[in-house]
Amino acid sequence: MARPGRPAMPKPDLHPLVDAFLDMLTTERGAAMNTRQAYWRDLADVSLYLRDQKNKEINKASTDDLKDYIKHLNNKTSSREGDNSKIAVRTVARRLSALRQFFRYLVSEGEREDDPTSTIESPKQGRTLPKTLSEDEVTNLINTAAEKNTAESIRLVCLIEMLYATGLRVSELVGLPLSAIGKNSDHMIVEGKGGRERMVPLSTTAQKAVKKYLDVRKQHISQDNDSSAQDKWLFPSKTSVSGHLTRQRFAQLLKDLAKEAKIDDGRVSPHVLRHAFATHLLNNGADLRSVQKMLGHADIATTQIYTHILNEDARKTVEEKHPLAKTGTKKK
Repeated sequence: MARPGRPAMPKPDLHPLVDAFLDMLTTERGAAMNTRQAYWRDLADVSLYLRDQKNKEINKASTDDLKDYIKHLNNKTSSREGDNSKIAVRTVARRLSALRQFFRYLVSEGEREDDPTSTIESPKQGRTLPKTLSEDEVTNLINTAAEKNTAESIRLVCLIEMLYATGLRVSELVGLPLSAIGKNSDHMIVEGKGGRERMVPLSTTAQKAVKKYLDVRKQHISQDNDSSAQDKWLFPSKTSVSGHLTRQRFAQLLKDLAKEAKIDDGRVSPHVLRHAFATHLLNNGADLRSVQKMLGHADIATTQIYTHILNEDARKTVEEKHPLAKTGTKKK
């Protein structure tokens, strides 16, 4: 759905093999719709470039064609954080990753004999640590949201408490069915990426927030005959096409809340709260495997990025507090 006041841009028709590849991601690999859309955007960008500059379809691209495309992107890259006018290095890497998977699919289906991406090197990326918030900042957000005590603020408190208590992906959270919350239940069964289910514990604080929210939940449902699409969701919405609160709306509510709490809104998002959940757990002694399971990471290497945050914090503590680390201090 187009945003009010902004005309919808027509989507280009991509080669049928791109559509077949995207269908495979959904049906065979269980990719979520957001993942499918991300692949579509990346392959659409390559397709439009090849049509405009090379006069050919993506399935016929050569290694040189794709190297020219990567060079075209590299001319627009920026390593400066916050520079929205240029393409980030990680975007180039992601586009190349999408191309690799697409051409491997073509080879596996017998549509090509060669993989033109096999000799293309991925761009080097510096380590980017996830943004996070301190425990005090999360508490500040929750307390600020709770001050108004309206149906909207009670829902927002519940969303934050659940996200901070479980580390759910934002799409998992807003898309929870009402049935995910059982009576007096201290856990939920969540379906994550690839259709993988996992059991997620709910803290006592989160359970209380859910109970209070359920008392006002009906205020977020249309009181007409068209409410059936909203009834099944834990977080229904009167305005969204899906019938539940969208991740974009939740993100905007968090931005507005951050401003009220006098926290830089550029540091606050649903994903940042997920990072805070993991970081604070590890900081308080949780083991990496347990955090991996709660986050729903298929590979523990993905979870290990949070240990780098802890290591960085420890390094800063040593540099700032240890007497031998201070410049000009010598052991006597």
